[in-house]
Amino acid sequence: MEIKQFEDKNLAHYSYAIVSHGEMALIDPARNPQPYYDFAKQHKAKITAVIETHPHADFVSSHTEIHNTTDATIYVSKLLGAEYEHQTFDEGDAIVLGKITLKALNTPGHSPDSISIVAIDENGKENAVFTGDTLFIGDCGRPDLREQAGAITATREELAKQMFHSLRNKLMTLPDDVLIYPAHGAGSLCGKGLRDQNSSTIGAEKTSNWSLQNLSEEEFVKELLADQPFIPKYFPFDVGINKKGADAYATSILKVPQRETVTTEEFANSLNPNILIIDTRPQEQFKKAYLKNAINLMNDTKFETWLGSIVNPDEQFYLIAENEMVLNQLIERTAKIGYEKQIALALVIDYGNMEMNLFDSDNLKDNEDAFTIVDIRNHSEVKNKKIFTNAIHIPLHELRERTNEIPFHKPIIVHCAGGYRSAAGSSIIKSKLNGTSQVYDLSEAVKHFQK
Repeated sequence: MEIKQFEDKNLAHYSYAIVSHGEMALIDPARNPQPYYDFAKQHKAKITAVIETHPHADFVSSHTEIHNTTDATIYVSKLLGAEYEHQTFDEGDAIVLGKITLKALNTPGHSPDSISIVAIDENGKENAVFTGDTLFIGDCGRPDLREQAGAITATREELAKQMFHSLRNKLMTLPDDVLIYPAHGAGSLCGKGLRDQNSSTIGAEKTSNWSLQNLSEEEFVKELLADQPFIPKYFPFDVGINKKGADAYATSILKVPQRETVTTEEFANSLNPNILIIDTRPQEQFKKAYLKNAINLMNDTKFETWLGSIVNPDEQFYLIAENEMVLNQLIERTAKIGYEKQIALALVIDYGNMEMNLFDSDNLKDNEDAFTIVDIRNHSEVKNKKIFTNAIHIPLHELRERTNEIPFHKPIIVHCAGGYRSAAGSSIIKSKLNGTSQVYDLSEAVKHFQK
């Protein structure tokens, strides 16, 4: 038996291929299936099974495309309510793959339909468990994503209780030397305290993982529900896509309308003013020249997450990049969260009709009252430490809907923790205020004010 872990660093997502004697199974595959086809070819293996541990909220899976291409059987829990051709895979069910066996465990908690998969080698030994979003390294899955999404919904309290029992009655009963392979690592919003490790063992997690410690159900639920990160707008949308099955990745990308580099003012003025503009150029370029109403969401490791947090599902947007290579990469990354159909036009643009005022941070020292300061960090960050005493707190993912709460009788300064989010936040506010107030991005200078 050979296990291959694939990593998408931007989404902190792990998927897996398991090979045994010419047969290959995939677990929680990413949107682009090509790496799995390449791996199967290298190992002269046939993809016979695709297993979804649950309908994912943070990325779009390629399970239906792989089925349509390879005729592999898709296995999911009967509770998922899958709308595609599949075989149910629940407690007591097993798949024979070459000379090994893959056994299903129902492990609800992150979602009502979550399963984990135990890999049993040809000698009958339980070798590894693929835990999906149930058990992570250092944490367990959040229980608050399925209150309004999926075939079965459940309150966060109900799911937290189910998680308590899934961990203790299913996963902790496995031998201590069983390897743990989760669907996510550090940086994922599917949990709150994931470690950097990409694998562990049951024994190691019993020692170090807070969720496997000697807690009462009440203590566990209270701790699990506390301080979970925000839920991006696209999460329920992706649950729906994965429950139905996504369009083929390459075909969907080819349908995105694109144009070559545009430099004319006439074309810029022809863009539909009611369609959002996502300008991904570096903030230095953006501030020198940008289009009216554009949001500066830079090409960074968390581009997908913030795109899906700022832009609503089914909301159209123009996608602008600094060159054609970056543009194509961002279209592919947009497809990972199922937003590629919302791109009204993707283009490289070398023209802007506005210039953003640059801010001298020295003006803020000992003169905070002269400005309206907007803190767009997440709730947990502000709870831990305020940077400016009188700042108005509106998290970035809520900013488009809450700009009316910002007074604009004074110049506005926007800050986050390091400068990436404030570039987006300041451009959002500026587009909403239509020039009625000066809006500045504190950018990386915020570090000088952190004590």
